[in-house]
Amino acid sequence: MDSNKRPEDMARITTKELADAFIAEQVALVREQVGDKKVLLALSGGVDSSVVAALLIKAIGKQLVCVHVNHGLMRKDESENVIKIFKDELDANLIYVDATDRFLNLLAGVSDPERKRKIIGAEFINVFADEARALEGISFLAQGTIYPDILESIKQAEGKKAVKSHHNVGGLPEDLDFELVEPIKLLFKDEVRVVGEALGLPHAMVYRQPFPGPGLGVRCLGAITRDRLEALREADAILRDEFDKCGLAEKVWQYFVAVPDIKSVGVKDDSRYEGWPAIIRAVNTTDAMTATIEEIPYPVLHKITARITSEVPGINRVLLDLTPKPTGTIEWE
Repeated sequence: MDSNKRPEDMARITTKELADAFIAEQVALVREQVGDKKVLLALSGGVDSSVVAALLIKAIGKQLVCVHVNHGLMRKDESENVIKIFKDELDANLIYVDATDRFLNLLAGVSDPERKRKIIGAEFINVFADEARALEGISFLAQGTIYPDILESIKQAEGKKAVKSHHNVGGLPEDLDFELVEPIKLLFKDEVRVVGEALGLPHAMVYRQPFPGPGLGVRCLGAITRDRLEALREADAILRDEFDKCGLAEKVWQYFVAVPDIKSVGVKDDSRYEGWPAIIRAVNTTDAMTATIEEIPYPVLHKITARITSEVPGINRVLLDLTPKPTGTIEWE
């Protein structure tokens, strides 16, 4: 049987009992595949890599080496939460790499969205490869590949137009010759979440909303500057906090703030000053091919606006994006 094809009789994982059975099966398979060797995993803190990390910790413990790269484009406290959960609570063998300066120096003055994405993707591979070369005895590379990734790859191999190719930590240098470990590759995203909760991961991590690989780099619109990036991070944290408080966090598929490289005149402390606008976007979708706008109650919008304009230096306006997909896209860049 094709190991990349989901068996037709494979039950949908919808309950803890089914998830526990899946976990037990994968633990046995991983132990058989890996033996006493070491496995390397790029742990972003996203749902897929987090579930793989938790599953492999259960299977092989300290034989798993997790590398978390902070490229300086994470949301507020995300790297800290990864360290807290995996290093402090799960006792993972975790390497934390603060590569903020390395990434932001390369991105200085770059405004084209595609160039930004390519720089961030290529440098992530460089940082990860540097860490891998410094380690000894690594024989396997674990990836958070899930079944939709494989389906997209099949489409592309057949010459059909695919949304994305199958890759996670892709394009590693040839001198890093690893065998792959992909324990959740036959699961859909909703099943991954059920497995994550069965493994004991925090609900907020398991149901973390989609976050682009380039992170805040594609929400700090135009050429990234450190001060505007920090304003974006703080404004986004306020939006997420208020959505949590009013119950919108689990109702909305994706919600975020974007801050463009433009300024307008505002008033603060009875004086004129120039500041950036914070743009709120909240969308719902089933397939990411189309998206509708989530209605945000005006009292909630007023509170978010008041907090952002009073608590975040450099921002003097809050705007609401009401554009569905199409004609807009989910992200701005």
